[in-house]
Amino acid sequence: MDFGKLSLAERIERCRSFSRPYRLRDGEKFRLKDVDPEDTGDLTSEDKPQAKEALALGVELLAELQERLYAQDSWAILLIFQAMDAAGKDGAIKHVMSGVNPQGCQVHSFKAPSAEDLDHDYLWRCLKALPERGRIGIFNRSYYEEVLVVRVHEELIARQKLPSGSM
Repeated sequence: MDFGKLSLAERIERCRSFSRPYRLRDGEKFRLKDVDPEDTGDLTSEDKPQAKEALALGVELLAELQERLYAQDSWAILLIFQAMDAAGKDGAIKHVMSGVNPQGCQVHSFKAPSAEDLDHDYLWRCLKALPERGRIGIFNRSYYEEVLVVRVHEELIARQKLPSGSM
């Protein structure tokens, strides 16, 4: 199919219908354990061309919408990729963002906190990496991990120079 012949509204609707089953409507009822990690939607291995078509349509649409986002200069978008090491975060970022203008994107990977990070609260390093209006920000990991890891490794929170009695 020639995507160039579809109107913007038709392309948006096509992407919406494809992504509809994966949208969260009630975060209170969502349970990750209820999600099948092998779910491919309606696509089977024979539908690889259709899957490539859906990805191409999404990438093309994202590029168009990025131009509008930049021109309006009112909003920013933040994409958070959170998964274990070797789970495919980098590959997902590469494929999904392949059609956008890199000048309109900011990618930030969160590694171990620096000395400067430790002089601030744990959200500081995420807040300073938020995208400015008109841009798309991508977090390769985020503060979610920070909240969970310190529960398991309490020695990490001790390094954060918190006032006594605050833990």
